[in-house]
Amino acid sequence: MKRDTPPISRRTALRTVAGAALTTIAGCMNTNGNSGTPSNGSPSQNDQGPLQRVAVDGTAIVVELSEDTEISQVNLVQPDGEQFGQRDVATGVQQVSFEIGTSYAPGEYRVLALEGEETVQESALSVQPDLSIVEMGIGKNQPEEMWDSSSDKISKEAFVSVENQGNGPDAITQLLFIGDVPYPSDEEGTNYDENNDVSGIYDPEKDTEVDEVVIEPGEQLTLYSYRSPFAFVRGEGTSCESEEQTGSFEVILETRVGANRVSNPYSIHYSASEEFDNCEITISED
Repeated sequence: MKRDTPPISRRTALRTVAGAALTTIAGCMNTNGNSGTPSNGSPSQNDQGPLQRVAVDGTAIVVELSEDTEISQVNLVQPDGEQFGQRDVATGVQQVSFEIGTSYAPGEYRVLALEGEETVQESALSVQPDLSIVEMGIGKNQPEEMWDSSSDKISKEAFVSVENQGNGPDAITQLLFIGDVPYPSDEEGTNYDENNDVSGIYDPEKDTEVDEVVIEPGEQLTLYSYRSPFAFVRGEGTSCESEEQTGSFEVILETRVGANRVSNPYSIHYSASEEFDNCEITISED
């Protein structure tokens, strides 16, 4: 952390892109082993064979079958070659699904259509989440982006907009603020960055801290902090001083399926104040 003598122009964080969109993103393989996924990334239809469409829908792999299929079973093989599951296909059934949740191994899955012991058709599907932080902000500066703009509590909390551009679901298990924030998640503050039992994620509907938040393929959602990273606490993190200060911090997401951590760096500026908790905070993305 360093002090600044000259004043710095205030920069506010980007506004949140509101709303969440659920998208089915997946690929199929035809009987010749060639990719059946068009360039726009949407699932394709297979005109030959029983496997008409293989895709991720929410937290499940869905297999659509041709109307006149005579197969008796569909198997799902995970990336390590072990069988993930099997589904019997009764007469007239045109869809089966495999719930993969958020504890699956990312990689290429194979779907096998069988008649008795014979494999009639095989399709391949890559399942991999791809999370990124779109933006973040402080409740005090952008109350309209919080769950309740009239609440005093939100002034100390933060919102983080997250997008999953991959084709696999994931679970966010921790929301961390590490660095020059007033009340960081590490040993200088709440000290929960290494504690897997503490998420730091607030659920307004349940009005409590939750263990995780599931984000499906193509979805964008907003996380809210629970541990007040922008509350000034004597002896912890950063406090206001009589001179302006600048620093940096990271917003970090711990996830279950994809990369261990997804992070974004930010610059932070504190205005001068004679009181330890009365300065203005502005942030900007590095």
